[in-house]
Amino acid sequence: MKILNLGCGTKTSNKLNVINIDWSIYLRLKKKIFAPIIPFFLKGERLGRFNSLPENIMVHNLAKGIPFGDDSVDAVYHSHILEHLDKDVAIKFLVEIKRVLKSGGIHRIVVPDLEKVCRNYILHIAFCEINPDESNSHDIYIARLLQQSVQKEAFGTSQQAPLRRFFENLFLGGARQRGETHQWMYDRINLKSKLLNIGYKEVYIQDYNTSLIPDWNEYALDIDDKGNQYKPESLYVEALK
Repeated sequence: MKILNLGCGTKTSNKLNVINIDWSIYLRLKKKIFAPIIPFFLKGERLGRFNSLPENIMVHNLAKGIPFGDDSVDAVYHSHILEHLDKDVAIKFLVEIKRVLKSGGIHRIVVPDLEKVCRNYILHIAFCEINPDESNSHDIYIARLLQQSVQKEAFGTSQQAPLRRFFENLFLGGARQRGETHQWMYDRINLKSKLLNIGYKEVYIQDYNTSLIPDWNEYALDIDDKGNQYKPESLYVEALK
């Protein structure tokens, strides 16, 4: 079974039947010619993530399409990418994935779950009404709704030392320029509707550890190194071509 892991960043699978595809700075630096300068650009946790990257990586800009033929792959997976695309671009991306999938192929999508975030926000309002002392923590729930739509600086850069932070912002741009801001949000209603409208036969809501893809958890894309959910408050949707 050939599986594409699109926009993988540093969350990759080392299984030989998985092709991890991204255009991130991490993957571009993975080329051997850049090896001598890697310690200058990456430190600490960033360097650790880089060193853990497997070799089955394809460096490709997905804005130029998916570099595979029609009806050529068994499954396509992407996590926390769709919400970063403008709505019209997102539809084109979903259609492009459908193109490369074989008949009966599986398209697994992971996005932040707007429904869960909103439910938690409403629940915390009710909790604060009973426990006024908890009101100081309420902004956390508002941040989960809005922060990645309005943030100006990339999160990774904001954690760096002042000089490195200055140069990263100067040369790489802010959060929007790097595609880190949310352009739209999805729940089980609107995402299912979009997938059916572009011609997928069936759409299923899954959990982080359930899938139509055989032996899914062995790929460790939706779990961390301890077997726990990698991206809490996510929505997991699978569509059949």
